[in-house]
Amino acid sequence: MDTKETYDVTKFDRPSVTTDVLFFTIKDEQLNVLLVKRGSWPFEGMWALPGGFVRMDESLESAAKRELLEECGVKHVYLEQLYTFGDPRRDPRTRVISVAYFALASSSVVANPKSDEIKETGFFPVNDLPNLAFDHKKIVDYGVDRLRNKLGYTNIAFGLLPEMFTLTSMQNVYEIILGHPIDKRNFRKKMLTTGLIESTGKKLSGDAYRPAMLYRFNKRDVVFLN
Repeated sequence: MDTKETYDVTKFDRPSVTTDVLFFTIKDEQLNVLLVKRGSWPFEGMWALPGGFVRMDESLESAAKRELLEECGVKHVYLEQLYTFGDPRRDPRTRVISVAYFALASSSVVANPKSDEIKETGFFPVNDLPNLAFDHKKIVDYGVDRLRNKLGYTNIAFGLLPEMFTLTSMQNVYEIILGHPIDKRNFRKKMLTTGLIESTGKKLSGDAYRPAMLYRFNKRDVVFLN
């Protein structure tokens, strides 16, 4: 039986752990994901998700935020843990387990990379991706499915909308993410009965004909429906 004094930390393998981040945004009426071009082996010159190895003294979420800041200049965005990817052959360097996170925000928060390992950053439509390093195409596909599913029971889309918005602009965001049109009447009825949004009492300025009512989310963090 092991004790504090006799326990041997080397008796079990110690795989490396990374975090990868799916940063979603809307550009040119399409759902886009942020990618970085790798500047070193393996997969040098290929596009990949922002991410890197977790340090011994940091949490998984802290590692994801640090990598997103270092590689893309992004900070102060909501991150949600997505899934853990652990195929033994997913990384040619060593046994690497990756914990994926995803975020939704405006593309304007992205700045120039601050890491020597990254050549450049870019946004790509999720339906028209370049060849990706590692298993990152699998991660993107999983993240898109998860995002579409969460639209039905959370206010996850708050990161892609301004503080005040019309129901039409909100429906447009939902349609872009889902990839298909939504019935206008049913969408409005559902959104107004979920309790996720509320009227601001203000209307869209500059519209001479029946200016649209402006709404806002009750909370600008993730809220789940009961």
